[in-house]
Amino acid sequence: MENSIYLDEARDPLIIAEGWMKDGKDVAIATVVETWGSAPRPVGSHLVIDADGNFHGSVSGGCVEGAVVTEAIDVIGSGKAKMLEFGVADETAWQVGLSCGGRIKVYVERLG
Repeated sequence: MENSIYLDEARDPLIIAEGWMKDGKDVAIATVVETWGSAPRPVGSHLVIDADGNFHGSVSGGCVEGAVVTEAIDVIGSGKAKMLEFGVADETAWQVGLSCGGRIKVYVERLG
């Protein structure tokens, strides 16, 4: 159907995570839970990460995702969820490349 929106199961991060878990991998999911100002991805965007640092999806783009992957590996190891915040007022945000003037909150939790 022309101009229709459909779910591409081969690229859906949640379906990817389910497949990884069926393969016996430990998996975390990062979800954008709040945005302010100019944010590259909307609330509800997902990034799935396995214990080896493989990831699929997007919560921001650029170096922010590298920081989220690193935190997600810690979450997989500890089992304790984390709330991450990146923004222009946060020194870490400048280091990881979110200098667009916006802020995002990303919730990271282990699945399974």
